[in-house]
Order: sequence, then C-alpha cells, then structure tokens
Amino acid sequence: AEAPARQPAKRSPPPLAPIERRLKRKLARGRGEIDDAIDLHGMNQAEAHQALRGFLRHSQARGARLVIVVTGKGGPLDEPASFGHERGVLRRLAPHWLREPDLRTVVLGFEEAGRAHGGSGALYVRLRRA
Repeated sequence: AEAPARQPAKRSPPPLAPIERRLKRKLARGRGEIDDAIDLHGMNQAEAHQALRGFLRHSQARGARLVIVVTGKGGPLDEPASFGHERGVLRRLAPHWLREPDLRTVVLGFEEAGRAHGGSGALYVRLRRA
C-alpha cells in the first residue's frame, strides 16, 4: 500500500514572548532604550488599526527593537463618549491587533507600559529582527 501524500504543514505564526524582567526593570526606571512611539489617541478603530500596522512594519524595517504604542486610557468618566465612540476601545483592541497572526513576524511580545511611559494607556512592543 502506498503512503498517503502528505499535505505541506501550514506554518503556524511564531509565538509571542514576554518582555524580559531585566528590560522591564530598566523601563520602569525610565532607562530602557525606546526606539520609537506612536500615539493612536483620537483615531477611530480603522485608522488606528491601519496606523499601528504600518508603524510596526516601518519600525521593524528601520531596525527598531522596542516601541511604545499609546492608546490612551479612554478619557475621564465624566466626559460623555462621543456618538459611535466607545470609551477605551483602542486600549482594549490594541492587544488583539498585536496578536494577529500576520503581525507575528513583526511583534515579538508586548505588555502594559510602566507609569513613566503612560501606564495602562500605553504598551511596550518588542519587535523581531527584520
């Protein structure tokens, strides 16, 4: 009997890795080397998603290793969310975008920024080497 033809294995995207403890400590003290930053404040979801993807790819191509993505915290609670804009939506969506399979070749890992860099309104993102 002939062995069944094997389907080429679909390559799964590389896994995300946590940011190393030593680097996190340096960043917490405001000493880590941050190569670039993007502020998504005030953009709608589609604009922010597109801007983030372009920024990450461009940063990686330039050799950046660590960037900051500012999502904002979602505005003060006494300020009404404008029509069609949910409060804190970018802050909630950015991690999902960073986990997208096609960005895994760019994003090595990410986590909430330290207070010195915007705390819960920002993310540190480690980039893979191009």
